[in-house]
Amino acid sequence: MPTPKPKAQSRPFCFSVKGQVKMLRLVRDVINSLVTAVFLITVSILALIPKSTTYIVLGGVFGLVASVFCMADGALIYRKLLFNPSGPYQKSAAHDKF
Repeated sequence: MPTPKPKAQSRPFCFSVKGQVKMLRLVRDVINSLVTAVFLITVSILALIPKSTTYIVLGGVFGLVASVFCMADGALIYRKLLFNPSGPYQKSAAHDKF
């Protein structure tokens, strides 16, 4: 009687090629969000320095609010990367659902 082969150990998602590519993409998204936030902060502050009219102040404030949203976006992407690197969806066959 032949001896059964042991099951091949599956690698964790973060060590697979697909996992590495997904994590690199998410890290790129976090860096992109932070660079965008820094750019918006710079432009908003520079807009507020010269003569201040109502519209310039509104533009500067909206720019600062947009930069806060960019930082929040980067934080949420980082949180997703940290706590759920494989993504929210699990692939399964259609016949497994029934």
